[in-house]
Amino acid sequence: MILVDMNQVSLSSLMIQIGNSKDKEVSIDLVRHIILNSLRSYRSKFSEENGELVLCYDSRNYWRKKFFPQYKQHRKKSRESSGFDWNSIFNALNQIKEELIENFPYKVLEVTGAEADDIIATLCEKFNDSENIMIVSGDKDFIQLQKYKKVKQWSPSTKKFLNGIDPALYLKEHILKGDRGDGIPNVLSKDDTFENGFRQKPLTKKKLQTWLEHDFLDVAPNEEVKRNYQRNQTLVDFSKIPVIIKEDIMNKWNNTTPKGDRTNLINYFINNKLKELVDNLGDF
Repeated sequence: MILVDMNQVSLSSLMIQIGNSKDKEVSIDLVRHIILNSLRSYRSKFSEENGELVLCYDSRNYWRKKFFPQYKQHRKKSRESSGFDWNSIFNALNQIKEELIENFPYKVLEVTGAEADDIIATLCEKFNDSENIMIVSGDKDFIQLQKYKKVKQWSPSTKKFLNGIDPALYLKEHILKGDRGDGIPNVLSKDDTFENGFRQKPLTKKKLQTWLEHDFLDVAPNEEVKRNYQRNQTLVDFSKIPVIIKEDIMNKWNNTTPKGDRTNLINYFINNKLKELVDNLGDF
């Protein structure tokens, strides 16, 4: 299966369109074309060895936010200061998502309380023995899933495979260093570090290397740092996804049947002014 991190793919496609212009209105026709052409490209490139596309979406009210309220908190502030009309942007992306559900022969998965990361990780855990799996995303969080021999990852932005990194070592380093992009401080720093604009306590290369060579909970300097390690591990280690979330994901998988039919795609393309894609209908 080809697991597509749709939120990342959709937003990156959108950024290609609007670029640095803050006055430009969002053209849903152009965004639709870019997203569909991207999906066509992934399917053409990877379906022979990996099977069909599975489109994975973030839902709202995800469990990490409930566990750690500061999770991705700064992204809302960044959007508010960007000058873009994000209501219009998200409305366009949601409309395209509904069109994918109604018209295309792919499973589209969105699970309450889960992010696309959770869906992708759960499906990899479930099917890695029986299927080749290609993850389409530039998110390095997925490197940890390459512990499964049949799992590979393609980054659309670099147009390269993400590989050659020890999954276990990368995960441990990720836990120790945190993830600024998601608002997760390093293990030496407090929960509200990024939220309040504080600087992280420095984690030196020497200290990091020492900790990577040992079981961290045996060498952690104090209980607060141990607690921060467990905080970060819960947030970034896919093996810590709550069981109930995994069950909901598998229920969604088992009860989702694609609605779309390839024989009707030509009408959809024509109705949405996608004439350039009609010639590549077989790629979908």
